[in-house]
Amino acid sequence: MATASREKFLESVIANNPNETLFAQAVTEFVDAVWEIVAANPKYSRAKILERIVEPERVLMFRVPWIDDAGEIQINKGYRVEFNSAIGPYKGGLRFHPSVKLDTLKFLGFEQIFKNSLTTLPMGGGKGGSNFDPKGKSDNEVMRFCQSFMTELSRHIGPNTDVPAGDIGVGGREIGYMFGQYKRLRNEFTGVLTGKAPAWGGSLIRPEATGYGTVYFAKEMLATKGTTFEGKIVTISGSGNVAQYAAEKVLHFGGKVVTLSDSNGTIYDPEGLTEEKLAFVMDLKNNLRGRIKAYTEKFGGEYWERERPWKVKCDIALPCATQNELEEDDAKQLVANGVQCVAEGANMPTSPKGIAVFQNAKILFSPGKASNAGGVATSGLEMVQNSLRLAWTREEVDAKLIKIMKDIHGACIKYGTEGDYVNYVKGANIAGFLKVADSMIAQGCV
Repeated sequence: MATASREKFLESVIANNPNETLFAQAVTEFVDAVWEIVAANPKYSRAKILERIVEPERVLMFRVPWIDDAGEIQINKGYRVEFNSAIGPYKGGLRFHPSVKLDTLKFLGFEQIFKNSLTTLPMGGGKGGSNFDPKGKSDNEVMRFCQSFMTELSRHIGPNTDVPAGDIGVGGREIGYMFGQYKRLRNEFTGVLTGKAPAWGGSLIRPEATGYGTVYFAKEMLATKGTTFEGKIVTISGSGNVAQYAAEKVLHFGGKVVTLSDSNGTIYDPEGLTEEKLAFVMDLKNNLRGRIKAYTEKFGGEYWERERPWKVKCDIALPCATQNELEEDDAKQLVANGVQCVAEGANMPTSPKGIAVFQNAKILFSPGKASNAGGVATSGLEMVQNSLRLAWTREEVDAKLIKIMKDIHGACIKYGTEGDYVNYVKGANIAGFLKVADSMIAQGCV
């Protein structure tokens, strides 16, 4: 090995990236999964693949000045982490949230490398964003911020270089404002962003893709145990894009969704969501930009201030909110209550100790880099449609998404089977790693 031991390698990563706890967590999970296969193949240690793969190819930081509705100048930080382009242009979302910092985006960008590799589409890994908070801002304030942000970012991206997308705090409105500014600055109409509206280059199914893909993946997991969503009680965290469409697809498959949440708290509806109730949530969150508590004011049920949904007895849990939202005690509660399957819809929502609880109990558990890859997969399909100058039907895109999620599940089975248990964390990391590592070796010391 290029380093004496796994422990010393991880110590060097932590020393070189001080106070970056999320990044260290992501790297540790990855290294734990691939260490044996790297040790068994000297070509990876000779090429220093692990040492290179944990270093971003480029990190951009810039100020974003903008003027609010009161005429005051505001300043935020902007970032883009262009992590790895071995198999394609950098690809990954932009997150606008007060919690955004370099550590957050390095962890997300690192995860994105292997998630994108799993889709089999030619996309590298990247991530970006700002500590700007769209909540409470007028449309004009959001527009002015997005235009300022893109004025700098436009220097560094392009359809064959780096193709950002949406993430937390960046939806269709923000993508539209940024695309318009890029088009104005560069005088070209290209597929430089994904998550666009279908009228101007977007793909059908893209808004639904992460949530749908998570459920499609969970469906494949359940099939390994000879069961389905039909009649199952499902808890979902979050109430944004991913959670909304995960809930929609669970209902389609005959499951009963009993929870949703936001940063203020959780709603519990023992009768389960219906299409009418879900339509209310979509309007509440996407248009009115309200809080999930309003659900119980209209439909009843319970609202738990500052609580998560994991104490609810359920068959399937889909964490679709944010990182480290499902911790060790939550995992123990879910296992005690008989959970059969946990599929991550968010990025790294389960803590390492929480993952250990599920794996020790032999619960079906999939990491976000596998089960939430549907979003970036459909972004990749949007890039293909932009390049071909055509638009596929909803049915065509959905069929391709289903196939991609089945193929990712198959790769996890191939590399993660341990006796009668599938270690999806190990399988996803190894399957994603091999393609990137072999490409890096083929391209030389760059």
